[in-house]
Amino acid sequence: MRDYKQIREQLTGGMIPAVPVPRSADGTIHVEAHENYAKYMAAQRIHGVALWVHTGRGLQLTRPEREYVLRCWRANLGPEQAIVAGSGSLIDPAWKAEERVKRWYASSHEMAADAMNGGADALLVFPPVIFRDLPPAERDEAIVAYHQSLADQGYPLILFYLYEEAGGVNYTLKVLERLMELSQVIGIKVATLDSVMTMQDISSLMRIHFPDKLLFTGEDRMFGYSLMRGAESALVGLGAAFPNIQADLIQAYRDRRYDQFMDLSARIDGFAEAAFVAPMDKYILRMLWCLVLAGVIPEEAAGELAGYEISQEEIDILREAITSNQLY
Repeated sequence: MRDYKQIREQLTGGMIPAVPVPRSADGTIHVEAHENYAKYMAAQRIHGVALWVHTGRGLQLTRPEREYVLRCWRANLGPEQAIVAGSGSLIDPAWKAEERVKRWYASSHEMAADAMNGGADALLVFPPVIFRDLPPAERDEAIVAYHQSLADQGYPLILFYLYEEAGGVNYTLKVLERLMELSQVIGIKVATLDSVMTMQDISSLMRIHFPDKLLFTGEDRMFGYSLMRGAESALVGLGAAFPNIQADLIQAYRDRRYDQFMDLSARIDGFAEAAFVAPMDKYILRMLWCLVLAGVIPEEAAGELAGYEISQEEIDILREAITSNQLY
């Protein structure tokens, strides 16, 4: 039986960056850069990393790629640093309609089992978009049943509330209550982007009804405020290059050093306002370029599966944001 309390404590009060996968121009993983990146991050003030999630294009990784990424990070992280692995599945258009759900379930469970058998400490459960277009009552039951099927395997689970434009599903508060009641659920990551009302509603639900569960912020553009709303930890792509300043912000708030908190929050916001702009999905390429600018990976390793390109003007904007906000 997994020690859920220990895993929760391991993830409490710190940064868990969602990390990208450096790639060469031909789309293959740049192994040397990936190894250097893992070593760099392991030396930062982080409580762990999140692999196979959106920042790493987790659902697009091949199974051998997933295995390599997990093995590399497990080898480089310290024993006190946790691994959260994404769990879910894309919908293969080749699947016949009558078998879509069954095959999606099998693919999702395979990814979950690979993660836990490979050394992950907990799963971040991708929203099951396969159910998004069902009638509301049927959708809600399907969402709960899917999470229950993962819980039945004994996996420590982190729920994932993600805004629909980024591939999420609109979980109602009633659904979240039912999911939070699962003993295997240790918390929830909230990434609403610009819906402060939704973030407030979920944080209130957690504070009032589930104070024993962890609220992870995934709010790149309202990072400091989400801590004020009760987030105890961060599981966020914003920390993929410079996690120390965000770790310091979390600790400053926990220690009630509010002057320092305000200063750090303003600097982090300044960076986020340069890196997390439309098109929002391009943030992954921008974070890879932040790693280039920091000297962590070479320029030829800043490849990304989505095929975006970055201009010299965009690179200059990132460089200025890094320098002016003193990120490292």
